[in-house]
Amino acid sequence: MNFVSDLAIILMAASIFIIISKVLKQPPILGYIIAGFLVSPHLGLVPISNMEGVYEWAEIGVIFLMFAHGLEFSFKKLLKVGSGASITAGIKCLGMFAFGLFTGYLIGLSLQASIFIGGLLSMSSTPIINKAYDDLGLKEKPHSPVLFGSLVFQDMIAILLLVLLSTFAARQQFAGEEMLIAFGKFGFFILLWSVVGIYAIPSILNKAHKYLNNEIILIIAIGLCFLMVAVANLAGFSSALGAFVMGSILSETVESERMEHVMGSIKDLFGAIFFISVSMMVDISSIGNQWPYIIIYSAEAMLGIIIFSTIGALLSGQGIRNSIYISFSLAQLGEFAFIIAALGVQFDIIPDYTYPIVICVSLVTTFLTPYMIKAAGPFSDWLYRILPQKVIQKLDPDPNENPKKESTAEQNEWRHLLRSYFERMMLFGIILSAIIIFSKKYCIDFIAHTFPYKSPEITEWIVFVLTLIIMLPFLYGFAINNKSEQRSAELLIKHNRSAKWVIRALNVIKIFLAAGFLVIAIINLIHVNVEVYILMVASLILALLLAYRSSRRFTQIEDHFFSNLHDKERRERAAKPITTSVSDKLKGYDVHIESVQITPDFSYIGKTLREMPFRHVSGVNIMEVAHGDRHVRIPRGSEPIFPYDTLVAVGTTEQLENFKSIIDKNSPKIEKEERSKFVVQRLDIEKDSFLAGKSLKESDLRASGCLVVSILRNDKFITNPKQDDFIMEGDKVWIAGEQESCEWFLN
Repeated sequence: MNFVSDLAIILMAASIFIIISKVLKQPPILGYIIAGFLVSPHLGLVPISNMEGVYEWAEIGVIFLMFAHGLEFSFKKLLKVGSGASITAGIKCLGMFAFGLFTGYLIGLSLQASIFIGGLLSMSSTPIINKAYDDLGLKEKPHSPVLFGSLVFQDMIAILLLVLLSTFAARQQFAGEEMLIAFGKFGFFILLWSVVGIYAIPSILNKAHKYLNNEIILIIAIGLCFLMVAVANLAGFSSALGAFVMGSILSETVESERMEHVMGSIKDLFGAIFFISVSMMVDISSIGNQWPYIIIYSAEAMLGIIIFSTIGALLSGQGIRNSIYISFSLAQLGEFAFIIAALGVQFDIIPDYTYPIVICVSLVTTFLTPYMIKAAGPFSDWLYRILPQKVIQKLDPDPNENPKKESTAEQNEWRHLLRSYFERMMLFGIILSAIIIFSKKYCIDFIAHTFPYKSPEITEWIVFVLTLIIMLPFLYGFAINNKSEQRSAELLIKHNRSAKWVIRALNVIKIFLAAGFLVIAIINLIHVNVEVYILMVASLILALLLAYRSSRRFTQIEDHFFSNLHDKERRERAAKPITTSVSDKLKGYDVHIESVQITPDFSYIGKTLREMPFRHVSGVNIMEVAHGDRHVRIPRGSEPIFPYDTLVAVGTTEQLENFKSIIDKNSPKIEKEERSKFVVQRLDIEKDSFLAGKSLKESDLRASGCLVVSILRNDKFITNPKQDDFIMEGDKVWIAGEQESCEWFLN
């Protein structure tokens, strides 16, 4: 029961301090950290008996945090964040990693500890920034896409860091070959299970869609999460990585939003346990003399993040103001810093005296996040006043120029062809690699154990033949072009005959890579000699010829995979054709879509679009008006607007802000009048009562705001009496209404 009592203390502390955080309008993480300080066994204010149990709950908390990160993350999002976000995040993380190494060296830490310090200093907090931007209403600002795109890219860097640091912590030394193998295993693990997950999971969810309620969705999500955690542990990776991978797989399904919703409360619960348990490891008495260092390190961390993030944003062409907003928003240490710090403590790499400082630096920077975001505007205004005009013109991009050249039809066709080549080579390359690894690791031992009287050479040949048979359709799929690629190739050659040489080169590369997989299978499964090399060539020819008969089956596998991969996007396009079309075609320009619902108190209700000040005041165009389920696209000026209609407007960032401002100004917020309490009171009718002998109609109680609900006469109970029913002496009458009216009747 000590384990239960410890958890009760943790959750009660979390409850108290999260309320205090809300009252003070601070992020919940601050309340959790302070709660952890106070219930820590080092302080001794409350009896915590089993810290090992707390650590186990904390590990579960990490799993749910990383699973939630994965649900919000997507590898397709990573490809779409653009160069601006990737450059900003890359320079910021690389710069802060180097800064952490240098800081660790200055304060006398070992190389190993300095590497961990550099890793945790590189990570800002996505949830804290997200919450701050929601509270401040900044999500529609021009810099927001690059900021949140850089956070997506940073999450991927954080996962890579966790793999690197986990491998390093277990070995206690850096070995280049081991690190390369670890990264190779990491990449293969993610790609393999992404392929398997995307092929299978969306199909299962789609078939079971009509049976899925929130309860079933929750059970499926948690079950899949812990299944991947178990697989990751078997493969030698951390639980956090497995949870993140499964979250990222599920983020590509059509049920991802529901999963995010149902997982929200569980993520918050175990997130609270994690942050409290992490801060419980801190001996608060040991930081009494460390406050000067904490303030200095907090300032250095924030300054370093601001400098490197600003450099990255400026190099990516974001301009001065947007770069300042991005860098000031990123100036804090987030939850990945806690995970990396806990890992360092677990393996005795980070010294005891540095760990409390790291936690306190995170506390200080998190507390200052909203104020730093608010300070970005005045600071950028100050920079514009002091910087020379030539510098400003050089750093600020021309808003009338598109940062990217508009793609021609030929460039789009090349992009489509190369993307299709890459996707199919990745898909079938992963499958072929998995078949070879599985055959070598499991099949040889299985057949040798099942048929012990067979010689090792015969066993190897049996495994090789079985492996080759399984690989045939995938080798064929790897080497040939599908219909889409053939169409693109023919179109490109038709318009530019020299393109055929590039396309032929790509086809030759694919055939050589397919042959390479066959060579790898031969080398790994059987002993290589001259005869085998001859067999290898013959097998390749045979494989391609026999696999031709399997091409239809291969096409079904490929089509099924890519159908699942793009199903979520396809449904979003069908649901929001205008928004997705504008976002795709005008990507890179300052053109956006905004949907606004009209409230009943809008002053232009009932009037037409022509009579409203949208176009001539804000400059936006209304592309769609939704009257409930009826959608009017490209509406005329004579289209009327009614309460709860949804207007879809298109324009620049400035135009859309003016549009929303017009809606707000013409939708007065009517304060609700304070109403008296509604009560039900009993009235005993006596001989001299003014109601005695009167009918309900004669008493006219409704005019005074009261209603007779029931009458008890002798043993008969009359509910909702009629207007011509009389109230008699001795009746017990229940009257409902506002408290003041009822009290008047009682008196």
